[in-house]
Amino acid sequence: MLAPKRVQHRKVQRGSMKGNAKGGTQIAFGEWGLVALDRHWITNRQIEAARIAMTRKMKRGGRLWINIFPDKPITKKPAETRMGSGKGNPEEWVAVVKPGRVMFEIADVPEDVAKEAMRLASHKLPVRCKIVHHEGGPVAALTEHILEEERYEEMLYKEELAEEAAEKAAKGGKA
Repeated sequence: MLAPKRVQHRKVQRGSMKGNAKGGTQIAFGEWGLVALDRHWITNRQIEAARIAMTRKMKRGGRLWINIFPDKPITKKPAETRMGSGKGNPEEWVAVVKPGRVMFEIADVPEDVAKEAMRLASHKLPVRCKIVHHEGGPVAALTEHILEEERYEEMLYKEELAEEAAEKAAKGGKA
């Protein structure tokens, strides 16, 4: 299960879940993403269940990124305890998820496998989700950039060859 190694404060207040996600709204690593449409606390157990569902569907192929981390402790008081006498002990860890947050990303799997894996994962989560696709993913964008550089170098090389051939033709014509 996911849980932080150390925290600054052992018990935190409930906080507010108003508004939409401020960060993590773009697909950063993979080609397919699972985006939250609601706001909710997602426990470490739910994240783990979604992860297992996706990796099983992908047959441990491809790559998976989990973009949420349960860093908020949730406290509970024991059953049949009277009011007062302080805050309860930390029982579980949750990740605060707001609408627009990309929670999971997948790459290097076929489209139908990716969609089915994301669908299975969404059933394990307490929020409505949407499956989104990033055209080719950042890896493809990087590959395209590299290919562009290679095309440019090839063009320069061909121009140099053409200039050398023109010089040889000019020398051959004079001789």
